[in-house]
Amino acid sequence: MSAGTWESHHAITSLMFRYAELVDAADFDGIGAIFDAGRITSRGMPGAIEGPAAVRDLFAGVNKVHPDGTLRTRHLTTNVFLDIDEVGDSATCRSSFLVLQATPDLPLQPIVAGRYHDTFKRVDGNWRFEEREMSVEQVGDISEHLSIAVDGF
Repeated sequence: MSAGTWESHHAITSLMFRYAELVDAADFDGIGAIFDAGRITSRGMPGAIEGPAAVRDLFAGVNKVHPDGTLRTRHLTTNVFLDIDEVGDSATCRSSFLVLQATPDLPLQPIVAGRYHDTFKRVDGNWRFEEREMSVEQVGDISEHLSIAVDGF
């Protein structure tokens, strides 16, 4: 594996950052769409959530949407270590995430931190998520963010 081409590296990291942007905007249809060929897993969840409708329903079911139509969050993806196999049309990545939130009832603060372990595949020339494994490692006040207990993640 290698760093791959600039084009592949850019396409994959843009996809990762687009995911964060869609989550913050509570665009659950958009999140589902970027997992049209993929699934979400978590060490705290049995099985996998696969396909656009299931991914959309997962995010719509666990996140609290605020009156402004967003989650009032900022999902940051950092420490991105990406390995790309250009010949095999596949890539793996490990990264860290930090979620900040501020609401009228919650001052700006970090609320969740953890890691992503991602696999990607190139389909018809386009990089797509194959799997995103979420691993929550630190939890703050998520009362304004999720409608489930974090141990469900």
